[in-house]
Amino acid sequence: MWTVLYVAPNQTTAYRIKDYMETEGILVRLRPIGLRSEGSYTNYEILVTEAEIEEAQEVLNQALQVRLYCE
Repeated sequence: MWTVLYVAPNQTTAYRIKDYMETEGILVRLRPIGLRSEGSYTNYEILVTEAEIEEAQEVLNQALQVRLYCE
């Protein structure tokens, strides 16, 4: 079963997170949600398997912390 890990604000962010998670060995799916704006959806759900949700949360938190310190 797939579970929502995070809701990305746009396609670019969603794909960046997806790529990072996959390099860490976590299976990821993206699902567009919300209204279409200028040819793309406004938000994307990032989904992972229930079995990997805890590991995925840790990886995502690490990625977001690194990004905050780099800005």
